Amino acid sequence: MINPHEIIPGVLFNSYHASVRKDKVCFLEHDTLVLQVSGQFDFESATQKISMQKGGMILIGKNQLAQLTKTPLGGEDYQTIIICLKEDLLRSIALEQKIEPQEKYAGPRNVLIPANDFLHGYFQSVIPYVHNPAQAITAEMGILKVKEGVKLLLHTMPELSRFLFDFSEPHKIDLERFMTSNFHFNIPVEKFAQLTGRSLAAFKRDFRKTFGAAPRQWLQERRLAEARHLIEKHQKPSAIYLDLGFESLSHFSHAFKKKFGKTPTEWAA
Repeated sequence: MINPHEIIPGVLFNSYHASVRKDKVCFLEHDTLVLQVSGQFDFESATQKISMQKGGMILIGKNQLAQLTKTPLGGEDYQTIIICLKEDLLRSIALEQKIEPQEKYAGPRNVLIPANDFLHGYFQSVIPYVHNPAQAITAEMGILKVKEGVKLLLHTMPELSRFLFDFSEPHKIDLERFMTSNFHFNIPVEKFAQLTGRSLAAFKRDFRKTFGAAPRQWLQERRLAEARHLIEKHQKPSAIYLDLGFESLSHFSHAFKKKFGKTPTEWAA
């Protein structure tokens, strides 16, 4: 998640916004449990679009890219509670519970969790941590809270065992398919390499073999081509540049004019 307030460093976070916020891109390094206190949470990855409102819970898979939109509803501010499920903690839980998944997880990367009394009670028990951030809450207390959440998730959906305790390294995935689906995310090339299961050197080598260009050059060209396509479909430059991975409207306009000889506004005229 992007810049949440840490209640227990590295474990429990509180994300709070008083107005609509659209994050350009998130690199989700760890499995993450999100509890929706108020407002609407919209999640979009290359393969899934998920929305949830007050009382909803979602388990988000590690090592992926997504765009988040956070919207207040019904006169209430937007608020979520974010619990980070880091691999070292999940490994310790697996050892304690003697959990040994027999198969690699192959289901959806992000899962809405159905409500029940146990999870509702857990949800309510986390809120005091958020309401009292100034209290001296130790990391040990936070870890106990995370362990409780994991056990309740497994009680609700035992099949999540393979999701949570899949400690295999990212396999070397199809580069062309992945980049064609995720080119619009504005992240460093190093992260693209990690997500495709490659070292940076291997990623650059495989990328040039696949696309005939260096990653940064291809990304710029691909984003500009998509921008031209969207502008020709009458979408405003100011409405698309962030979604296509450009840092600013001026940077987008400069790159577009350099590529096509006209500014985006002139192209649309």
